Amino acid sequence: MRLNLLLTSVGRRSYLVKYFREALGSEGEVHAANSTGRTPAFAWADKSVVTPLIHDRDYIPFLLDYCGRHGIGAILSLFDIDLPVLAAHRKEFEDRGVRLLVSSAEVVAVCNDKWETRRFLEANGFPAPAAWLKKEDALRAVRDGLVSFPLIIKPRWGMGSIALYEADDERELDVLYEKAKRDILKTYLKYESRERIEEGVLIQEKLEGDEYGLDIINDLEGEYRNTVVKLKHAMRSGETDCAMTVESPLLQELGRKLAVRLRHIGNLDADVFVRGGTPYVLDLNARFGGGYPFSHAAGVNLPLAIVKWLKGEPVGPELLTARPGVTAHKDLEITLLGGTADGGNGG
Repeated sequence: MRLNLLLTSVGRRSYLVKYFREALGSEGEVHAANSTGRTPAFAWADKSVVTPLIHDRDYIPFLLDYCGRHGIGAILSLFDIDLPVLAAHRKEFEDRGVRLLVSSAEVVAVCNDKWETRRFLEANGFPAPAAWLKKEDALRAVRDGLVSFPLIIKPRWGMGSIALYEADDERELDVLYEKAKRDILKTYLKYESRERIEEGVLIQEKLEGDEYGLDIINDLEGEYRNTVVKLKHAMRSGETDCAMTVESPLLQELGRKLAVRLRHIGNLDADVFVRGGTPYVLDLNARFGGGYPFSHAAGVNLPLAIVKWLKGEPVGPELLTARPGVTAHKDLEITLLGGTADGGNGG
């Protein structure tokens, strides 16, 4: 069975393009899409295309047309901002025979909105750091002795380290809270935040302890398959830079419970702090996260599992199980983008 995949908002996720190309072999093509031709991952795709911006009214019609012209069988996005837009148009893709490998709009909303993430965690008995949408509420918690400075300030709808700050006292909280709002409106985060910018910044308790990244794997029907646990050794720009796979029954059970409750599709990337033996869930991302390569380096091959699921083939635990004790570190390399300022290598 021949299968062509379209990966949207690929950016610098060259490794995922490579993983899917290896998974498909000669039985299909990996198409990469992004809103600019200055995209390193394009160099590794079979075909690439520059799309309208995600929130442009022509974005979905463009993708639908592209899928039809290139025989695309499934779409997978690598970017949080893309997920709700695609999820809202699931039926249009599926009516054209294109499988949308994106979780439901409800799951995406819980994961993209960090305030809703906390509400979901609290409602379902998962420990999470204390958080507030109003400075006054955060300061009241400090004065009541419930938390102490420093406090973390970050976008309610955010990713990476954009507009992320740490306030050491009340004066810094005032200044950085307002700065975060201004910064959000200067970036692509504005699309989800601008209608509610006064509630667009989250103030969060700073957690201490060991930090872990989880790849919580469901199949394409939302059924739980496994949790891969990685102890983080280093971070860069809000993304895991160095990590080691570990065995942790505590965190694997946490992953199972999250998966059963959310019924997400494919990978759920979770950030967790363990303090005093209790795991606190910090963030949930309904996509391949920046920590997935560490799972892959330890023997997990979720791209191949996804290809097999799409083809109706069985997937054994060997594809979704990591060897413990594997440490890896991301490296930097230069990718040539070709001779044009904004083109791809095929449209």
